[in-house]
Amino acid sequence: MQIGIVGLGRMGANMARRLARGKARVIAFDREPAARDALKPENGVTCVASLAAVAARLSGERVIVSMLPAGAPTEETLAELLPLLSAGDTIVDGGNAFYQDSMARALELSQRGLRYIDAGVSAASTAWRAATA
Repeated sequence: MQIGIVGLGRMGANMARRLARGKARVIAFDREPAARDALKPENGVTCVASLAAVAARLSGERVIVSMLPAGAPTEETLAELLPLLSAGDTIVDGGNAFYQDSMARALELSQRGLRYIDAGVSAASTAWRAATA
């Protein structure tokens, strides 16, 4: 299994580590080089320098998890990412977006042949999972 992760803050980085330890091949990106550098030692995680590189490194029907704050960071990233995707690809939005915004986005993306999953993740549950791993 391969998966892309965009946003390597506390939640995104921990998700990348756990997926890689579960034998998934993770292609990860964050705009901050320090966030990418922190994951370099992790086996199974390949950090890349752009969203285009994430899309290029994933094959078949791609799955990209966005672990960005809701609002402008997510909107700007999706605007840059969408031209790089193809019908059948899936975007999982781990930000805590307003549900009506997510419903509108899901409809818009389905008209482009893309799948959209709104899967907001809270910091409290991520910290608990990391502490109990």
